[in-house]
Amino acid sequence: MKRIATLLLALGILAAAPAVQAELTEEMKRDGWISIFDGRTLDGWKSNETYEGFKVENGAIVGFGGRNHLYFMEELRNFELKIDVNINHDGNSGLYVKSQWQDAAWPTTGFELQISSSHGDPQKTGSLYNIIRIYEAPHKDDEWFTYHLICRGNTLHVRINDKPLYTYVDPGGQRRGQQGQGQGQAPPITEQNKRIAQPGYIALQQHHDGSVVQFRNIFLKKLPD
Repeated sequence: MKRIATLLLALGILAAAPAVQAELTEEMKRDGWISIFDGRTLDGWKSNETYEGFKVENGAIVGFGGRNHLYFMEELRNFELKIDVNINHDGNSGLYVKSQWQDAAWPTTGFELQISSSHGDPQKTGSLYNIIRIYEAPHKDDEWFTYHLICRGNTLHVRINDKPLYTYVDPGGQRRGQQGQGQGQAPPITEQNKRIAQPGYIALQQHHDGSVVQFRNIFLKKLPD
């Protein structure tokens, strides 16, 4: 009986243990990858709202409460990004690239990679919001998945769980670019979808109260101009 109790206690401790932040492999380090989240603090990141909306819990950045955006405070032009994401039922979030800093606002520049599996918004995870629309999420609620983005020049390559989804090409003032799943006509040229060749910030979105999004293992590789 004592042995069983000891075993149950040990299993309980293991279940309560925080998730371990993945370490970069030696091969990734040699290839130029760095970690931009240490699994414990928000050092290097900044919220664009005055109230708390992100915390670190069990080795992940967790979004909660109302609208908020957490910026990684280094402007980037050409880079590769890998990030693990988890979103709850009816949750809505986004991963921004090439955005400019905006206080207390929804980002209106750069590009949003949608994060949603069951929210009412028809654009699901993988969508390049309002540009390339994907209507069926490649993951379930509360299931970890990995975004892998490559921003180089005027192109954005999007992969999820090592599966290539599409390559978006900056229109450059013309109505052209590869079409994505579920997309019809190419979108109008706007200030939002012309900015991919310009430097900007990575940002994580907390969309609304009741939405709970988690981010972990955030790895960045800077690419030459």
